[in-house]
Amino acid sequence: MQTNKLLGYQPGTSPIHRLSGASKLVFFILVSIAVMISYDTRLLAFVGFGSLLLFKLANIKWRQVSFVIYLVLFFAFLNLLMVYLFAPNYGVEIYGQKTLLWAGIGAYGISSQELFYLFNLALKYFSTVPMAIVFLLTTHPSQFAASLNQIGVPYKIAYAVSLTLRYIPDLQEEFYLIKLSQNARGLELSQKAKLLERIKGNLLILTPLIFSSLERIDTVATAMELRRFGKGKKRTWYQKQDLKAGDYGVIALAILILVLSFVLIWLNQGRFYNPWT
Repeated sequence: MQTNKLLGYQPGTSPIHRLSGASKLVFFILVSIAVMISYDTRLLAFVGFGSLLLFKLANIKWRQVSFVIYLVLFFAFLNLLMVYLFAPNYGVEIYGQKTLLWAGIGAYGISSQELFYLFNLALKYFSTVPMAIVFLLTTHPSQFAASLNQIGVPYKIAYAVSLTLRYIPDLQEEFYLIKLSQNARGLELSQKAKLLERIKGNLLILTPLIFSSLERIDTVATAMELRRFGKGKKRTWYQKQDLKAGDYGVIALAILILVLSFVLIWLNQGRFYNPWT
């Protein structure tokens, strides 16, 4: 079941696992802000390379994240396609020049500037998605909730996030168990079946599973209310970690990357790096 999980905490002893959840969360937030506000290719490529390095340091296996990566790549490609269809010359407007590579049909030509702009958009996905996956797979849900509370998020919201992260793997495990039992009864839902049959079969599993999940949520909420959860203004966390030297170094690196993004915006006189000037 571990190889079939979509997302879930994976225990480990890597340097990233040993970091505090608060420092990892601050790093992810600050670096994501830097990537979102900047279109400097050099910065995006640097952060993207660093994200791949995080995969290596965290000892994350490809089979653990392959489905998520493929899903993200599909939606990233769909987003790039929509951007091109609705604004085929936006890159030309940004960089102020037009170098045609293919004349195309009407406004739908291909220019170096448009390709460069779409490449930068793709780099944004390439930079942030791996960091998010590494963070989720190396941070215990309770530690994640404690880190949210450490940076000022109300503990009720933090605990709700923790319960969600805990419940997602259980929900997936139940889905795959039902799927396997259906296969044993003769309902083919593997890759051998046609695509429409697989979609229909999975929907037949997901629909009652979602409704049963809502009942569980109501049961958990009632149990927590009976135990007077949320009555106090503060709460303690069993998984809370104090910041150490490595954590401060990670936070300092995140601040440096964020400051660098603002410096590059000032040097480029805008958010976009223009290699044609």
